[in-house]
Amino acid sequence: MNITRSIRISRKQLLSHKLRTGLALTGIVIGVSAVIIMVAIGNGAQDEVLSKIEAMGTNLLIVNAGQVQKSAGREQIRGTVTTLTLADVDALVRECSAAKAVAPVQSKKIQVKYGNLSTNTAVVGTTTEFKKVRNFRVATGVFFTDEENLASRRAAVLGQSVVKNLFDGRNPIGETIRIGKVPFEVIGVMESKGVDLNGVDQDDQVFIPIRTALRRVFNLTYINTINIQAANTGAMELAIVQISNVLRDRHRLDKQLKPNDFTIQNQADLLEAQRETTDTFTMLIGSIAGISLLVGGIGILAIMLIAIRERTNEIGLRMAVGASRNDIMTQFVIEASMLGVSGGISGIIIGILGSISVGIGTSWAISISPTSVMLAFGFSLLVGLFFGVYPAHRASLLDPIDALRSE
Repeated sequence: MNITRSIRISRKQLLSHKLRTGLALTGIVIGVSAVIIMVAIGNGAQDEVLSKIEAMGTNLLIVNAGQVQKSAGREQIRGTVTTLTLADVDALVRECSAAKAVAPVQSKKIQVKYGNLSTNTAVVGTTTEFKKVRNFRVATGVFFTDEENLASRRAAVLGQSVVKNLFDGRNPIGETIRIGKVPFEVIGVMESKGVDLNGVDQDDQVFIPIRTALRRVFNLTYINTINIQAANTGAMELAIVQISNVLRDRHRLDKQLKPNDFTIQNQADLLEAQRETTDTFTMLIGSIAGISLLVGGIGILAIMLIAIRERTNEIGLRMAVGASRNDIMTQFVIEASMLGVSGGISGIIIGILGSISVGIGTSWAISISPTSVMLAFGFSLLVGLFFGVYPAHRASLLDPIDALRSE
């Protein structure tokens, strides 16, 4: 059978019933566009979450004092734990070959004043390694050095939100702020980091040298967190082992009887867990959208069955003049396929435009996946074929004599 001629006949038949054809296409168009839009939203959400995790720092390990316990579905450390010290940090720097950089952290919400203005912000005591480990960058001015930390200098580096709250657009470099009752000179301003995964504003922070923080601001001898950057991704497991061994030895923990008095959190594990969660979310919403493709397929099935009923006489005439059953079946399969292809192409165009519109209208992160576009199109074609085969097979089984007698 001439395929080109069959395509022309199919196109003519479909165009001769524009409303019916349009209704059949609507289900496929909605299904394909819905899949593309939903998957684009899911991929965008995944990219945004993963980028925030990666922005925390590369190859990151976080050592927290105490054991992390789950309460009401959230991880937290109960009580005050005093087991981590700056001496532990020095030991990790010396003895952990898999660690590239180590940065201690002690933080607390404190009132910070400048002139008549004040704000409650997170005051973070740390070292110059913090920038490297947590992927922070200085926008203007400088970050304090190791020498300034050892000298317990009263120097402060502000986040963008603190600058906005206290200085209202003025240049803060060289100005004096008060953290609690202690005066600090502003020596730098950090680049904006936005909110983290927990919705905390990372720009609402003031960074000061850790020794200054412990002695003059917090009046403590311990720290609550150590941020560690592994030498590379492959060294993270080795770094965990080395960190655990060093801290257990320093804290005199019996390996058989006493559990760790610290918790090591691996960024790679967090990254994988978030990726699995967002993948599941994307698959779920994509599958829900895919249901509309099946509904569109049922529309094709109904349209093709109606077409066969209306064209019974035509089928009988074609078979009477020599058309085989395979010719009749091929004709109707081509018509169903054309519906699937046309709906798929239209759905792709609407889906891409819809995804862009959603991104612009909602400011959501949108990521259009070529794979999802191809899968949606392929599925629409398969739907057309699948729901077109039965009507085509039914048409091919008609008896020529009975078909010619039909009105």
